[in-house]
Amino acid sequence: MQLQSPNRWPLVAWLALAFGSAHAADLHGLVVRVADGDTLTVRTAPATTQAIRLEGIDAPELKQPHGPASRASLAALALHREADLQCSKTDRYGRQVCRVLVGGVDVNAEQLRRGMAWHFTRYAHEQPAPRRVADAQAQDEARRAHRGLFAQPDPQPPWAYREARRASRAQGTP
Repeated sequence: MQLQSPNRWPLVAWLALAFGSAHAADLHGLVVRVADGDTLTVRTAPATTQAIRLEGIDAPELKQPHGPASRASLAALALHREADLQCSKTDRYGRQVCRVLVGGVDVNAEQLRRGMAWHFTRYAHEQPAPRRVADAQAQDEARRAHRGLFAQPDPQPPWAYREARRASRAQGTP
């Protein structure tokens, strides 16, 4: 007598869907747009573009002091260049959250080293430990050297800027 094995296909399909997004995605493409100091668009196929949020950093908003400089820095590093992307998740806006490498340069870490962004500690727990430590050190190096936004006497982190704007709008102040 032969025992029949249960049909495992539904279980395998469910596991693939449930855990598929937990694995990092590797993408490659041409950077075609830089929105600000931590967001860009990559063309991954002839008619396909993907919005990318740089993992581990938070750059000044464009209306903040140093916002345009941060955007210009990211553009100088990546715009119109081929990029390799190591993506870990999709954010609430549908953007892939990625480590971006251009010509072997870790663009995320370079933005930190240049003082063009903060290490986004709110999400640091999602980073692998070596990367988290390296990003924190890159920011500390920029702060000690007074590079970029750290040349200002008291730079406001973008998360504080966004919170202040939300509070202001809630009170009816523009």
